[in-house]
Amino acid sequence: MRALILSALAALSLSSKALAGDLSVVVRNAQGQPVKDAVVTLKPAAGGAPGAPIKFTWPYSVAQQNISFNPFVLIVPVGSNVNFPNKDNVRHHVYSFSPTKKFELKLYGRDESRSVLFDKAGVVALGCNIHDQMIAYVVVVDTAYAAKTGADGFALIRNAPAGNAVMTVWQPYVKTAKNQVVKTIAIPAAGGRQDVSVDLRPAPGAMSMIH
Repeated sequence: MRALILSALAALSLSSKALAGDLSVVVRNAQGQPVKDAVVTLKPAAGGAPGAPIKFTWPYSVAQQNISFNPFVLIVPVGSNVNFPNKDNVRHHVYSFSPTKKFELKLYGRDESRSVLFDKAGVVALGCNIHDQMIAYVVVVDTAYAAKTGADGFALIRNAPAGNAVMTVWQPYVKTAKNQVVKTIAIPAAGGRQDVSVDLRPAPGAMSMIH
């Protein structure tokens, strides 16, 4: 009996892996140009939540460097501590008034760092009280299926479960409610590709967010 149970579990595991594939998402503006720093998330209709805590491969860090935040957009799972190292020769005062996470890191200098716990899903806009031009975003997610577009407008979500899913594409300058586009999609067992077109407003102090 135990052997039969183990065999069934093994078959189920293999079946689950066979029904997962990589999903590539291409985000462009209305003129067909690639859109950078768009966050793509998937919420599978059948659940698909991992048993282990969600982890991503990139550092959970937003540095202050060259009087700007780096990266401009960071994705982290709920419950993450994010580091805010200062790599500049001047002091910074990092803060957020966003409902998702309000915090304030008072003035600190070069080679010093602070950290903040992000315990709620949502978008957190960052600023610096000393340098108004410094803007960045921490996108806190409650799904393991998340990725960010590069300069080519591509984002890759690995091992996306086959079946129906709600896909959300967020970017801070999208001209929609909550700066996002939401689509229900069907993901084939082999993964696939989704093309998304978004209308952007100009970034503050720049003509557009397209690079």
